[in-house]
Amino acid sequence: MDSTVRTATRRLGHAGIEVSAMGLGCWAIGGAWTWGENPVGWGETDDEESIRAIRAAIELGVSFFDTADVYGCGRSERVLGKAIAGRTDEIVVATKFGNVFDEERRTWTGEDVSPAAIRAACQASLERLGLDRIDLYQLHIWSLPQAQAEEVAETLEQLVAEGLIRAYGWSTDDLDCARLFAPKPGCTSIQMDLNVFKDAGELLAICDEHNLASINRAPLAMGILSGKFGPGSKLPRNDVRGQLGPEWVQFFKDGRPQPELLRKVDALREVLTSDGRTLVQGALAWIWGRSERTVPIPGFKSVEQAEENARALEFGPLSSAQMNQVAEILAND
Repeated sequence: MDSTVRTATRRLGHAGIEVSAMGLGCWAIGGAWTWGENPVGWGETDDEESIRAIRAAIELGVSFFDTADVYGCGRSERVLGKAIAGRTDEIVVATKFGNVFDEERRTWTGEDVSPAAIRAACQASLERLGLDRIDLYQLHIWSLPQAQAEEVAETLEQLVAEGLIRAYGWSTDDLDCARLFAPKPGCTSIQMDLNVFKDAGELLAICDEHNLASINRAPLAMGILSGKFGPGSKLPRNDVRGQLGPEWVQFFKDGRPQPELLRKVDALREVLTSDGRTLVQGALAWIWGRSERTVPIPGFKSVEQAEENARALEFGPLSSAQMNQVAEILAND
């Protein structure tokens, strides 16, 4: 294969914003922080390494970066802002709002989606990111009552009209919430869990119906699809996947990878690593093969991880035959 990266691009729904077919998720580079009594970061990080990783990914064709104001309680946005300084014209940035946090203590303190809070959060994110406009602004609350969600959408439409954001979306796997935002004029995406182990057919159908992008969190099943974990693996106590992590964490239990998922990794390894891919690159290729609307956003904490993710762009999606192989293996497992 030609060593030159063959950058594939996709559009963020009807907004017409063109991005690399894979983005990088910036949750992990926020470092350690807490949600109540639970750790919800990915352990300690080195900001300079994170900046080098982002810049390395850009050189390899990645143009889309997804973060949230609450990741590291502002730290992720600040690090991303430093990394893309001077290159913002070639980068598409997505961030999220809705959570309230104490930046000094690095802890989540609550939720607020009132119009005033959304506007304040938007301005704070713009400052941390060093931007004058956010490309994609996503609601980061799992579900809301319809009346409250309508008010949020109205505020977001105003921010679009004022030029503070280009488009918006909702990070949720709740079908009713996705359906509520999907037809809104400025809504262009739904962010959802999607990986080899966890499909999202109904959410993808909503994206198809309304011409929305599907932004895919947990594309590597929180690292299990990297292949680096085994039955004896145990995550640190300050890691969201560790023993003290919140109940909503999937794929891990009591700080250890789910045994049945490790078994499935072994069963899928041959097909996912076909054509010279690494296991990570095969897992991302499955997502591209699942739908032309998908934009996976794997996380990273090092230059090596960011480069491995980015080089998945060289290979593109799994073939139809390979997708069928994966489906058959999972069905018979």
